[in-house]
Amino acid sequence: MMDARPDVRLIDTGYLRPGFAACYLLRAGGEVALVDAGHGRGVSRILQALEEEGVAPEAVRWLVVTHVHLDHAGGAGSLLRALPRATLVAHPRGAPHLVDPGRLVAGARAVYGEERFEALHGEVVPAPAERVRQASEGTCLPLGEVELRILDTPGHARHHLCVHVPALEAVFTGDTFGLAYPELAGPQGPLLFPTTSPVQFDPEALVASIGRLATLGARRAWLTHFGAVEDPASRAAALQALVREHARLALEVAAAHPPGPQRLAALEERLRGLLLAELRRAGCPLPLEEALARMTDDLALNAQGLAVWLERREGGRR
Repeated sequence: MMDARPDVRLIDTGYLRPGFAACYLLRAGGEVALVDAGHGRGVSRILQALEEEGVAPEAVRWLVVTHVHLDHAGGAGSLLRALPRATLVAHPRGAPHLVDPGRLVAGARAVYGEERFEALHGEVVPAPAERVRQASEGTCLPLGEVELRILDTPGHARHHLCVHVPALEAVFTGDTFGLAYPELAGPQGPLLFPTTSPVQFDPEALVASIGRLATLGARRAWLTHFGAVEDPASRAAALQALVREHARLALEVAAAHPPGPQRLAALEERLRGLLLAELRRAGCPLPLEEALARMTDDLALNAQGLAVWLERREGGRR
């Protein structure tokens, strides 16, 4: 009798540096799914990993993106060209942006600048509308003899979903369960830190989504950034506290600085202090300045996301 338990392989998509961004290959009953599509320039790495695993392009049934930020979904259109039977699955709020990625590309160019955007992403290929499936809360995607269950998990973005695989006792969390880079792990395990990048961060929703993931009974959470976190339920409360602390620090900064460059710089400085305290608490094995340097981009994006959240509050558009 065929083993119904899926097989998982982590694929490093090569975004920014090794060990920064992953997608996941799931195999069950002769069928294959990919969770997250990586960035545009990482597609060749994903296709190479499929070849190394002996997976024919025609065997890939589902390509699920947790959300449409380009480090997770920028390669989706290009992958569809190479995977002739795959259906691209996304949150209903995000799916239209995969068919017409113009706004995504414009937003990323504004964040990174033209030169760095081109180096990171290259061409972002639109996905054919007929190959895109919108997956709302409760959608079940069959894979061999098992199911991939879609959870609506807003907070990092309104278009964020997670993928629960009960047969694997695992959940694929995109950015909802934060960041945990292996080289920063200390004696107590991975150092989890929230990601609040622009433009839809909502702390209350993110705290609720983290809490929901903790109730699934999953033995393992697979994070896009980066790898496995064991026993996620035991880590949820601390991660929720850090989300709340991000919001609290942001409100303190807003009381002292109007919108603008000074506010953004102050946000980044406060977040740097918060991360430094977490690195010390976790017993990070790297020198602290080196560890902080590994998180430079994350701190900048977190500060930008908090700045947008503050301006939305101040404009009465919560």
